[in-house]
Amino acid sequence: MNSAAALSFVRRQGVVLESAHGPVPNLAETVVGAPIRGSWWGHAKGKEIFWLTRAVRNSNQVLVCRLLRGKITYVHRRLWPALVRLAHAFRRPDLAALREVHTARGAHTLRLVPFPRWVQAPVKRRARELTEGKAWAALGLERPPGRRSVNSSDDR
Repeated sequence: MNSAAALSFVRRQGVVLESAHGPVPNLAETVVGAPIRGSWWGHAKGKEIFWLTRAVRNSNQVLVCRLLRGKITYVHRRLWPALVRLAHAFRRPDLAALREVHTARGAHTLRLVPFPRWVQAPVKRRARELTEGKAWAALGLERPPGRRSVNSSDDR
């Protein structure tokens, strides 16, 4: 797999975990083509996984956040309006954009861009046009337990 294929995978899937197990596919196991036992760092394809995760993280087509269970999650930009529409159903910190910053000394640090600061005006406009039901369907996720629709008639 190369970086274009990794980005294509995220685009097709819409929501992808970086390496954790959850309700959506994860990139690390997709690279390997099988379940990974233990840490992917020790896998024979660990370096390939690392470089592909960095390619996805650096793409302006992908939101990197902690949407699912606090784990690194990729959300393709085609689903940003649905995510914004459903922001009330998620914890605000889980919607913050994670950006890797390279310091002058070569170190890597994560910078958080709080939600909704990362959301552009066209995405907000498209989000307002979506019903909750259509937004959940677009994301392909189950509603979090205990979270109800803001307006029950809005689920059509």
